[in-house]
Amino acid sequence: MLIILQYGKGVHDMQNLQDYNPHLTQLFDEMKANYAIDPRQFDHYNIKRGLRNADGTGVLAGVTGIGSVQGYHMIDGEPEPAPGKLFYRGYDVQDIVRTHMAESTFGFEEVVYLLLVGSLPNKERLGRFDAALSSARKLPRGFIEDMILKAPSANIMNKLSRCVLALYSFDDRADDTSMENLLRQSIELIARFPIIVANAYAAKKHYFDGESLYIHVPDENLSVAENFLSMLRPNRKYTKLEAHILDMMLVLHAEHGGGNNSAFTCRVLSSTGTDTYGAIAGAVNSLKGPLHGGANAKVMEMYRNVRENVHDECNETEIYNYMKKILDKQANDGSGKIYGLGHAVYTISDPRTQILKEYARELFERKGRLADFKLMESIEQQGLRALQEKLGDRKNICANVDMYSGLIYQMLGIPEELYTPLFAIARIAGWCAHRIEEVYTGGRIIRPAYRSMVHRQEYVSMENR
Repeated sequence: MLIILQYGKGVHDMQNLQDYNPHLTQLFDEMKANYAIDPRQFDHYNIKRGLRNADGTGVLAGVTGIGSVQGYHMIDGEPEPAPGKLFYRGYDVQDIVRTHMAESTFGFEEVVYLLLVGSLPNKERLGRFDAALSSARKLPRGFIEDMILKAPSANIMNKLSRCVLALYSFDDRADDTSMENLLRQSIELIARFPIIVANAYAAKKHYFDGESLYIHVPDENLSVAENFLSMLRPNRKYTKLEAHILDMMLVLHAEHGGGNNSAFTCRVLSSTGTDTYGAIAGAVNSLKGPLHGGANAKVMEMYRNVRENVHDECNETEIYNYMKKILDKQANDGSGKIYGLGHAVYTISDPRTQILKEYARELFERKGRLADFKLMESIEQQGLRALQEKLGDRKNICANVDMYSGLIYQMLGIPEELYTPLFAIARIAGWCAHRIEEVYTGGRIIRPAYRSMVHRQEYVSMENR
């Protein structure tokens, strides 16, 4: 185990626990025995690990009117695979994206309004809402200097979480859970997330990578997508296509039902009556986990590994054979996983993946990197082929949104450190909507049960141990 302690610019590496503190070695060995649980106990007591049923469906923990994720139909009590659908307040996200792309308009702000308020705005209401978001982007006086530049982090999600918690101290109504105040807090957080992330990344580049520091002020006349690209780049330049593709990404990631880990985390925390900042920081930390928000980075690691080890990227047989090696734990990271394939709900297709593939091709063509896109398509197709041969009819597998999102971010010139933070910039809209819904409709603290495996023991005094 490698432990790294960092303070200021000094880094001290310790190769094992013994070097860190020799007194902890015995404790570690003792703990391993005391934390062990026979995995057969989960089946014996019918424990639904991960809150998933044996047939792969999710355990019902509540109801929601915000988002709907559909990947199968229940027929005679059994899940029947179906093409994936994603709805925001009853509206098909594919219709939302296609309309805005056809009209060359930005859709994320409209989606934020839809998720928070519950209905589609007319032009006048959306204009007022855009103005409210723009005015809320300004961070408290001294916040960038004191909270971001004076305490930079190499991990942007870590910095985002800390900044969310710090905003509590600047809110004189931080614990007020009235509908009016929750809406005000939600708008401020949604507006400020891109600013925090852009500035946190600028600080990371300067203090950890030794590059020049650029802090840009957001433009009140620009959309969220335009502002983020403008703040990210030293020269503030971007193309219309780049801005619209990023806006599409934000729309697709804004919400995914109450059962996804980060939204559920937000609802669990909200059910206790805690403040907005605590609940949202919990959701951020949930998304930070590589099994949730960091999956697209794992896809890109795999993508690079395939490119380095496959001689002919156009040879489908060679790619198929390499996918089999990955499944057999003989290639890539040895996990046996083909990242970007499979989803907890979607079976036949992930609607977000279909949309990304539909509109991203033009971006790759304009960047002169269509071969990159075609290689990812081949990885998807041959990976699915290898997986289906291994699993047979036991499970329906499709490519999820992470299969292409990382590659698209790369085409936009966005570094991997910002893949998950961009996810958070979008999903904060869904989190806030779920928090408001939980506060006003939940009514009870969320408190599931765990089967105790503890055996009764007699307490022994110190001298007799």
